[in-house]
Amino acid sequence: MKSMVENDSWNASSREGSYAGEPLSVVGVCLDDETWRFLNLFAGLTPSIRMRSQVNSYRSDQDQDAILEQLGQPAPDVCLVDFDKNRRAAVMMAEHIHASLPGTAIFAVSSQSQPNAILEAMRCGCSEYLVKPIDRDQLASGVMRIGARRKEKQDPNRAQLLAFMGAKGGCGTTTLATQLGALLASSCSRSVLLLDLHPDFGDAALYLKLTKTRYHFFELLENTDRLDADYLESFLMRHSSGLELIPGSEGSMATRDALPPGALTSTLDFLRPRYEFILTDLPPALNEENLSVIRDCDQLYLVTVAEVSAVRNVVRQLEYFSRRDVPREKIRVVLNRNHKRNVVTDAQIEKVIGQKIFWRVPNRYPQVVKTIHEGDPIAQLPNSEVTRSLEEWAAEIGRKSGTETKKKERGGILGLWNR
Repeated sequence: MKSMVENDSWNASSREGSYAGEPLSVVGVCLDDETWRFLNLFAGLTPSIRMRSQVNSYRSDQDQDAILEQLGQPAPDVCLVDFDKNRRAAVMMAEHIHASLPGTAIFAVSSQSQPNAILEAMRCGCSEYLVKPIDRDQLASGVMRIGARRKEKQDPNRAQLLAFMGAKGGCGTTTLATQLGALLASSCSRSVLLLDLHPDFGDAALYLKLTKTRYHFFELLENTDRLDADYLESFLMRHSSGLELIPGSEGSMATRDALPPGALTSTLDFLRPRYEFILTDLPPALNEENLSVIRDCDQLYLVTVAEVSAVRNVVRQLEYFSRRDVPREKIRVVLNRNHKRNVVTDAQIEKVIGQKIFWRVPNRYPQVVKTIHEGDPIAQLPNSEVTRSLEEWAAEIGRKSGTETKKKERGGILGLWNR
């Protein structure tokens, strides 16, 4: 039994490790009896965490629904996985939790403290490694980090994250993302960051005539352990509009599979308090990297054109996102290169996709081709319908944060127009 002095010390440590806000819900997986008792004692003496349940078996053949059934709903904030009983099964369990429940932090618990054991746990998605017997200060520090991260996500001052994805290549997604970013920065006087998430041959830098790239976004993801304000500065490129850009890769991303688990989510969490808007130019792919961004974003713009193949892909995308529990109200369909004589009409598109078209960008292709052929990536198209449409769209986005957008004399849009 602990002495009164020891209990006082424990209480003081617990209070120091607490944070203001709702307690973090915690689920244990295959924890030994001593660790489970320790955690329940810790939870009883601190408002930081609430022990919810103990799962007594690893399951490696799980999808999201099975994991939620096992861990309980809603998904826990923290899952402590014991790596001692069956290390291989624990690794597979952590990988499944990390892939299916990106909002759940995973703490590895083990009696092994060798560097390779810790590295193995980090690679499968664990954000903390607790060595038995668990040190209460280390546990409190880990809880504080997760609590601070949750508080950041609830901060109204963090950036709105806007994702842009094409129904297929050639829909003009990169064009719209770069131009809207430039307009939000110039016409609306907002702090805006554009992230080019194309793993191969990203074009956003070229469209903004920022060709002297040093590093790309995936190199940033490879070095999340070094991420701070000074390190971020070496990746940023600045456009004359005020838009900041972290470019995509200009060549094959051979190291993409070696990215640290959770690197994309943690990087976005780091960036969001520093801007008012973050725009992401996503490749047209249904994969876990894109899904991670889309789950975290405030708005997803699916960019399509009035072609049967593109509209069919929008239907497929919407079905995929529905299966992966992405709220339908988060998704807006944008019709690019719109013309009243389109073979596929607006009404037909809306009937097939099952929702209204959010925005229509007019088709002025001859002007665009002329700009491209002149080789001038700073295209001045005064009084263009495309310009007016994008300015109105940027103003609509800018108003959503609750402040007035500045009036600006109508001018041209910067960059190439169609991808």
